[in-house]
Amino acid sequence: MPAMELRRLTRTDLDDCTRLAEDRGWLPERHKWGLLFEIGEVYGIDAPDGDGLAATNVLTRYGDDHAAISMVLTAARFERRGLGRRLMEHVLEQASGRTVSLYATDLGRPLYERLGFRVVGRAAKHTGVFKGEPSGRTRLATQADLDGILRLDAEAFGTDRSAALRRMFGFGERVRVAEGGFGHCWRNDDNTVIGPVVAGDEETARALIGDLALDAGGVVRMDFDLSKEPIIAWAGEHGIGEPWQVSMMVLDGDLPGDRARQWLPYMQALG
Repeated sequence: MPAMELRRLTRTDLDDCTRLAEDRGWLPERHKWGLLFEIGEVYGIDAPDGDGLAATNVLTRYGDDHAAISMVLTAARFERRGLGRRLMEHVLEQASGRTVSLYATDLGRPLYERLGFRVVGRAAKHTGVFKGEPSGRTRLATQADLDGILRLDAEAFGTDRSAALRRMFGFGERVRVAEGGFGHCWRNDDNTVIGPVVAGDEETARALIGDLALDAGGVVRMDFDLSKEPIIAWAGEHGIGEPWQVSMMVLDGDLPGDRARQWLPYMQALG
């Protein structure tokens, strides 16, 4: 096989990233890729036939101690040639001793286990049209709320993801706040994703999630940690179901922060 160049990608490669996603049966998710280019490091291997990219992945750093890996994709015609492992080894070197986390499909999990990742939980994508009434407990946030959101998130998430949170007002559809919590929703190709949601208790989390889902209208997506059974049951009672499960995996440490206050992730790609 001819040598394939591994390089840091730029936004000029965005079209090839979305083409590769579609090659693997994923949605193109151009909006999401755009955010990952802004706050993460997107790596790829050029296809030796000159037709786009053979493989990709993304490393997103949080502070000095944590990083998330995502968008691990290999073109169907280049499967089983070690490209996924090559990219993983590269980004793990770039992570510079940080604790690294990712969400793994059952297909990808064996590779990550060979690299030393361990399963620390299960999560599932839940989708549907939310049925309910406004809580009356949340309000739309403004830029003036951002400092408070960043302080609350730093306490709950346990490391610095301010680069992602500062982009919520431009990237997302809505940001809402409540006493002791905040939430955000953003438009993906075929639904509106609710996340992140951080709150000190389940009642506040429900208020934020429900109000954001009502703001969005139509099909919404929520990526719940499966250990949070009561709020998953509540979401199911309000029309959110059809779970699709993945494994939460970590290398060299533990997931940061207070997991009890982290109700929904920004997106699986950001941990």
